[in-house]
Amino acid sequence: MRDIKVSAVQFEHTPGDKQANLSKIRRFVERASKQSIEIIAFPECCLTGYWFLRRLSRQDLHDLAESVPQGPSSQALLALAHEFGMTIGAGLVEVDPQGILHNTYVVAMPNGELRFHRKIHAFIHEEIISGSEFTVFDTPHGCRVGVLTCYDVNINENVRIEALQGAEILLAPHQTGGVTSKNPHLMGHIDRTLWDNRHSNPEAIEAELRGDKGRGWLLRWLPSRAHDNGLFLVFSNGVGVDDDEVRTGNAMILDPFGRILAETGKADDDMVVADLDASLLEQSTGRRWIKTRRPELYKPLTLPTGNERDTRHVRFDEVGG
Repeated sequence: MRDIKVSAVQFEHTPGDKQANLSKIRRFVERASKQSIEIIAFPECCLTGYWFLRRLSRQDLHDLAESVPQGPSSQALLALAHEFGMTIGAGLVEVDPQGILHNTYVVAMPNGELRFHRKIHAFIHEEIISGSEFTVFDTPHGCRVGVLTCYDVNINENVRIEALQGAEILLAPHQTGGVTSKNPHLMGHIDRTLWDNRHSNPEAIEAELRGDKGRGWLLRWLPSRAHDNGLFLVFSNGVGVDDDEVRTGNAMILDPFGRILAETGKADDDMVVADLDASLLEQSTGRRWIKTRRPELYKPLTLPTGNERDTRHVRFDEVGG
């Protein structure tokens, strides 16, 4: 890997309006190009909208979904990537050639190549099926990138596998924070009126975004994913109204030691930028630890315990929301 400048974006999407969301993406890409950014990451499902998906009928969901890479949104991202010489990641609902729906993150590159990641732990709608492949690839910018979407990053093994596959930068698109939960030790609901009054009273909503419903929760585990696996982590997220919840943003970029290089706590659309120093990778703690692994001892990790449940069951039945 060489040194590279990257950015992570948070923005409030318009549910179901792909053109409006693409227009917002373009404005951010134009802004990023003026700062010589080479990789920009937008949130999970930011093209289609996210939390409202769980309320859609099967037909409405299929009407919203697109093929990848032939669909109009993928082609629009490829055109942007070519125009600005930038690698661009953004999420949508995909319909595959067999008619199966996926929560998919598209990464369009300026050389005309496109890669996509189907969320491994999808739960938003019973019609959206989890993917079964890890996504790690080389970019024309001279770095190796992995993608894991939201809940995927929660599972330690997923990040470790992508690190073992050579990922130097992990794109981690999310729609999280402000999640309604039965468990008082998790995030918790944010009062919608705080968001609606953000211009007259920004301190009140930003206190929630930076507290345990947002940044505080993220910092319990997100830096460890970067630190323990010796990779840069680019966290993008929704912010603002997402159906009946309020996303907390907190877009940030972390180095391979788990240190925050750039972050935002704004109650608004925003972008953070960081220069990634490739020399940090080789001597990072996580990379040194990985060299001392003893794979012959790890067979139990691959064996079912009998406690496994599908993600949808755990997310909705056990956590709530």
